Amino acid sequence: MMTTRSKLWVAAWNSFGALLLAVTCATAHGGDSSPLKLVTNIPLPGVEGRFDHFSLDAKGQRLFVAALGNNTVEVIDLAAGKRSQSITGVRKPQGVLCLRDLNRLCVACGEDGTLRIFELSTLKPLKSIGSLPDADNIRYDRSPGLALVGYGDGALALIDLKKEEKIGESKLPGHPESFQITKDAARVFVNVPDAKQIAVIDRKMRKEKSSPMEKYQANFPMALDEASQRLFIGCRKPPRLVVFDTETGTLVADYSIAGDTDDLFFDSQQKRVYVVCGEGFVEALEQTSPDQYRALQKVPTAPGARTGFFSPDLATLFVAVPHHGNQGAEIRVLKCE
Repeated sequence: MMTTRSKLWVAAWNSFGALLLAVTCATAHGGDSSPLKLVTNIPLPGVEGRFDHFSLDAKGQRLFVAALGNNTVEVIDLAAGKRSQSITGVRKPQGVLCLRDLNRLCVACGEDGTLRIFELSTLKPLKSIGSLPDADNIRYDRSPGLALVGYGDGALALIDLKKEEKIGESKLPGHPESFQITKDAARVFVNVPDAKQIAVIDRKMRKEKSSPMEKYQANFPMALDEASQRLFIGCRKPPRLVVFDTETGTLVADYSIAGDTDDLFFDSQQKRVYVVCGEGFVEALEQTSPDQYRALQKVPTAPGARTGFFSPDLATLFVAVPHHGNQGAEIRVLKCE
């Protein structure tokens, strides 16, 4: 139980973090307004271990956070600014997918190799689809109503969400990390760090081609700027943001970032890239042209805060901060301006 003294210390630390954020922002822009502004912290008392990925019910104002180390999915009421519920019975949740049009919430559980499907409105468990060892990231192909789940030693499973069953898969040379689907679902770009490559899969889920990742390795997060035909990859060895032309597979740019990145996002409205890094920072870069970017801001967060979620609808970046020492687990809410 946290003592009064500990509570005061944490409050003081959070105040110092907000002050440090403001100073860092002002320094990055010579005193100009900053693109990312911390607006609130949402505490998650009792949540232990590291976090993985998020999903958002924008209309319902609910954020779903995979608390991997806690074996829960934390449900955040954004209107109230607090946790409303913890979904238990999920073992090592890694990927979360909220589908309001289907009234479904899907959770990929790495420890027991299942995709667990819940009714979104009530969060009542409906179905568990097994045989997906180390189930990880999830994406949605809206047209045929398929969930794509990265799992195992190298595959993307195709899950028919109407039938609630696995209907096929596409093999890969290693475990898939982040992957992105084009709007027409013609191609899927997949980070395969163990194979040191970015795989490309076509509409029929056949492996089409790949881009080697020998110089820039440990490629975990990914984002796509489809309009400019650019693919953003976050690497840990060395810590770099690298940019590829999606048509030619050519590397067009690379930039130094903080270490231990696990999530990155492209803000198509503001033409910015946000890179969430476990070293304790969010890096914000501006796209001045498809091949050129400039550093805007380096926002301090906390050690181990390496996953998040960007909502273009809310113009907000959410970052998960794990419990570490006197720093309690929380979600930091940064407004994108």
